[in-house]
Amino acid sequence: MNMQNTLPSPSLLPGSGRLILGCMGMGSDWQGGAVTESHIAQAHAALEAAREIGITLFDHADIYKRGTAEQCFGELLRRQPSLRDDILLQSKCGIRFADDAGPARYDLSGAYIVAAAEASLRRLGVEHLDILLLHRPDPLMEPQEIAEAFSRLRSAGKVRFFGVSNMQAGQMRWLQQALDAPLVANQLEMSLAKLDWLDHDSTFNDPQNTSALPWAGTLQYCQQQGIQLQAWSPLAQGIFSGAKSDRASPTQQATAKLVLSMAEQYAVSAESIVLAWLLRHPAGIQAVIGSTRPDRIRACAAATTLQLSRDDWYRLYLSARGQALP
Repeated sequence: MNMQNTLPSPSLLPGSGRLILGCMGMGSDWQGGAVTESHIAQAHAALEAAREIGITLFDHADIYKRGTAEQCFGELLRRQPSLRDDILLQSKCGIRFADDAGPARYDLSGAYIVAAAEASLRRLGVEHLDILLLHRPDPLMEPQEIAEAFSRLRSAGKVRFFGVSNMQAGQMRWLQQALDAPLVANQLEMSLAKLDWLDHDSTFNDPQNTSALPWAGTLQYCQQQGIQLQAWSPLAQGIFSGAKSDRASPTQQATAKLVLSMAEQYAVSAESIVLAWLLRHPAGIQAVIGSTRPDRIRACAAATTLQLSRDDWYRLYLSARGQALP
């Protein structure tokens, strides 16, 4: 396989689906404590629930639980080696915690990208990652240096494809001009609770558009270039699907009631309504489910087959906005 010139499907990386399991909740804790059998059992239950509903792509990052999320998942692979042939592994790098060398920071230097990827491979106990994402844009990143790191990892067979996370169109375009293979994914926060990705376009040239985030053209660029959009925190920590949260605003509480009403109407879970709203967008978004609870993972199953009507999609959008469109 010529990985250097092979472009994945413009909508989905081969072998993946509309739902991804985010593995941030696996492992010990954010202090990097020891991984126990209890942690491994929790991860195994989440993995099996995900596979039951057809999930094949598992999303990691080197920083999740200080590396113990990857370590924990790696133990599952060690105990069931055949599993690696049935799934896709994605990880991210570029965020560094404060240490003796410096403060909490971003680092997309070539040396750090290579070292981080190799460390993820060791923790996971695998020979290659299917996808490696740059976790956050680094103000000091240099496209040519990143390109050389990507080439080194690809040539060594350690990473198949590369992508980004939390980057806008201009940053991707700037990075891509130095690369000899296409970026395949961009992971962004998108949900009923995080609507600027929609509002920036739908309220263009209107006083309502007060967002300073440079969304304009990002979704369109990704679709045009075959860059798979992935949504992190698509369930918005359960605010619209049953979680009791003191942080929920009156608008969010009203939207949660609407979600529950639609769940009854469509005879599916509230989680599936929330995700189906996101998946209804023509950009072909993948949703990264961040829960490790098997029941909540299974509750997302119907999202991939449920087709919300245009009117219901707008009911949810307008309710979550809390104000009428211009």
